[in-house]
Amino acid sequence: MHIIPRIEMMPIDTKWPFDFKRVQFPVQLCFAMTINKSQGQSLDTVGLYFPRPVFTHGQFYVAVSRVTSAAGLHILIYGDDGRSTNSTANVVYEDVFYSLPSVED
Repeated sequence: MHIIPRIEMMPIDTKWPFDFKRVQFPVQLCFAMTINKSQGQSLDTVGLYFPRPVFTHGQFYVAVSRVTSAAGLHILIYGDDGRSTNSTANVVYEDVFYSLPSVED
């Protein structure tokens, strides 16, 4: 649970004969989408949140390559211990490769 603080504002010098108070919540509009939905788009700013490794091979590349500049890329990765880290696993399921038929030269 997150608590969003209320900010109360009261103007000091007003021309009104009564006092009024304005309450604001410090929130900012943002949008979210899955890695699959982001495919084919170019975005100025991308924030990636990885609480666990990505699901399939190639998803990390797709997620990182949507941004138009390195300055617009922000990544938050959590390790197994729940602390932020600077690396993630490139998920490859070896069973899939072993079940493929071999190619003979």
